[in-house]
Amino acid sequence: RPSLIRCRTVIGYGAPKKAGTSGVHGAPLGGEEIEGTRAALGWAHAPFEIPAKIADDWRLVGSRGSAARHAWQDRHAAADTSAFDAAMAGDFDAAIEAAIQGWKASLEAEPQKIATRVASQKAIEAILPACPALLGGSADLTGSNNTRGGGQEIFSKDNQAGTYVHYGVREHGMAAAMNGIALHGGAIPYGGTFLVFTDYCRPSIRLSALMRQRVIYVMTHDSIGLGEDGPTHQPVEHLAALRCIPNLLVFRPGDAVETAEAWQCALSAKDAPSVLALSRQGLEQFRLSNLSENMTARGAYIVAGGEDDRQVTLMASGSEVGVAIAARDLLASDGIAATVVSVPCLELFSQQDAGWRAKVLGSGPRVAVEAALRQP
Repeated sequence: RPSLIRCRTVIGYGAPKKAGTSGVHGAPLGGEEIEGTRAALGWAHAPFEIPAKIADDWRLVGSRGSAARHAWQDRHAAADTSAFDAAMAGDFDAAIEAAIQGWKASLEAEPQKIATRVASQKAIEAILPACPALLGGSADLTGSNNTRGGGQEIFSKDNQAGTYVHYGVREHGMAAAMNGIALHGGAIPYGGTFLVFTDYCRPSIRLSALMRQRVIYVMTHDSIGLGEDGPTHQPVEHLAALRCIPNLLVFRPGDAVETAEAWQCALSAKDAPSVLALSRQGLEQFRLSNLSENMTARGAYIVAGGEDDRQVTLMASGSEVGVAIAARDLLASDGIAATVVSVPCLELFSQQDAGWRAKVLGSGPRVAVEAALRQP
């Protein structure tokens, strides 16, 4: 049962002139005010001196949990804890890779035109048996985000074995809670909302990156293609804002195959959070063969046209990869040779060696296509 402790405080308590004022916030008290505070509090000790009585009491508090800790260690040593240890280690890479390869094989056999948010749900359903530590949720948009896999039970006070959390309409609270879950260990959290609402999550997303925590943000309705909600829900500036956060991987997959690969990349990135920006609308599958390699892990790669003899390179992410492929066909009818590059993750592409980047980008003119705000 949670507890709420309310501390009624006074900023700068004891300072004779500045207590209870904004003058205490963000500025040193100054010598005269410090002396006045010492007198008011009856504090005669030197700066940075910790009185022995306080130090002893502090150490006593620290030792109170020793017996409980040793008892827990004894129980752990006496039991079969392989599943617990695996969950705490969070290393399911081999099983996840096998699950993703199986799902991609089915996509190779039967290509699908589906929204990447739907493809994400199918990837989740493929991954869940391989990764029992996965703990999902949504900020009251489960049906839109497609974040709940078949068979996932709801986590509640009555069912703490559930692996799906109804966070309610509280995006920042969801993101903050996922940080805490990741820091504790034993579960790999993911949560969904619309991409536009990363504005509400941003402080916690930034902390995920600063703390190097594996938290997965499933952000759907990623462009003006989101539908009837209109400009208030169109995330035209959000991809750029997210890409500015150091140590955050931003994935914008262009079809079901790239979506599955993005999930694999996000789960294997144990010291970085990930955002999966996913479409509402259905997208044609352009990856149709040779699916054994995770090309999304390369960040960018050629999906149509040749490496050599190109006159222009068309780069795109997400729903615009199909647009770029169609543009290539139009250019070909005018005798212009174009190569299309899918760019599902700029951060991973920047980590590739110079040879790969040069091979992908070519040396001629380049045109980037993305349904977002153009940056100067």
